[in-house]
Amino acid sequence: MKLPAIFLLLFAALSAAGSLQIFGHEWTVPNPADWKVEQEGDTPVLRLLVGREPLPGARRPFQFALANTPDLTDVTLEADVRPTKRSLILVFAYRDPAHFDYAHLSSDTATKQPVHNGIFHVFGGERVRISPVNGPAAFDEISKWYHVRLEFHPASGLIQVQVDGKPIPALRAYDLSLGNGKVGIGSFNETADFKNVKLLGGLPVKFL
Repeated sequence: MKLPAIFLLLFAALSAAGSLQIFGHEWTVPNPADWKVEQEGDTPVLRLLVGREPLPGARRPFQFALANTPDLTDVTLEADVRPTKRSLILVFAYRDPAHFDYAHLSSDTATKQPVHNGIFHVFGGERVRISPVNGPAAFDEISKWYHVRLEFHPASGLIQVQVDGKPIPALRAYDLSLGNGKVGIGSFNETADFKNVKLLGGLPVKFL
């Protein structure tokens, strides 16, 4: 029996998955050849070298490195990031490839491009914007390092992102549907560099 093309593509993507070690964690990546760990002086840098379009079906990103940790609550992700094109993403509350949230940080404003520069929710289908469109872009230029900080508090649902210490109105939202999960870094369909990545979070309390 001949499988439909979409299943062949999904199987190929899963078969190519691998892992890498950096920033004190092991990270799962869709295709190790798309990523490279290098040194800038004494600082390790993770480079996403290949931007890939989403897989067929619901339009949502998959080109990100996912930290192999237990599901975390009250997540804080800090990193120095460098968009080498227009944008990059920070993934959080990740449960599986069809259930997660992500912050899309872009040199576009959301009023110019509503699917950029915002918080997006994936719940079994297309990604959906859940943050406002007002305010400036996250990045004022490309190929420049920025310090970013993402916080997610599942109990209240609050999501907020700062860039170089400044809150970005378009990168603030609430989501109570996913809760605890894993964290990732990457891009929707472009390329970017990451260094000094710090991931903090607690383990959910389990009631007997």
